[in-house]
Amino acid sequence: MTERPHQPRRPGRPRGAKPGDTRARILVAATDEFGERGYEAASMRAIARRAGVDPALVHHYFADKQSLVAEVVEVPLRPDRVLQAALDGPLEHLGERLVRAVLNAWDSAAVRPAAIAALRSAMGQGPVSRMLREFLRREIMHRIATRLEGDDAELRAELAASQLVGVIMIRYVLEFDPVASLPVDELVARVGPSVQWHLAGQLPGTAVDLDSIGPEAKNSAHDE
Repeated sequence: MTERPHQPRRPGRPRGAKPGDTRARILVAATDEFGERGYEAASMRAIARRAGVDPALVHHYFADKQSLVAEVVEVPLRPDRVLQAALDGPLEHLGERLVRAVLNAWDSAAVRPAAIAALRSAMGQGPVSRMLREFLRREIMHRIATRLEGDDAELRAELAASQLVGVIMIRYVLEFDPVASLPVDELVARVGPSVQWHLAGQLPGTAVDLDSIGPEAKNSAHDE
């Protein structure tokens, strides 16, 4: 019997593994890598090493780290893509677009349960919480801040996000009426200007900004 020469294994799927098995192994490896190193420090190459596959195979199943995070937390939505769609357009109405994009995404019955679970995880403790917080800071807060001008862009982005998170908590997690049952258009009309104020220091359609308000004007309400 002639012995066949040994053929070196090509990079990629482990021998004998089914496609579904490989994808699951990558997800397990990603979960472990995010848990140990956090979102920022984890890399696609490190996840591939942990899963025992070639990095190209990780990219075959998942386009980027953001896709892996969405799969790890089982949210059928890419928040960074929702955000990017809102960021495209003039800064003057960015607040309104952000509020509408968030509400439309969370109003989806297919998204809401997993999104609420992910939000609760981000507010908790442990490796998944750390990964989610780093993801939100990098892919949400930082992206908004880079769209703004000024030395306090990060602060304004976080203040704007605080308005959005507050609405999410009241409407979708606590389900307090009347906010929980308000039409999206009305919530956008009410919350959008507040978010816009934080983002740009200016209300839509006005020329009044934060820097133009002197100390006397800011304190006038307390003096009356």
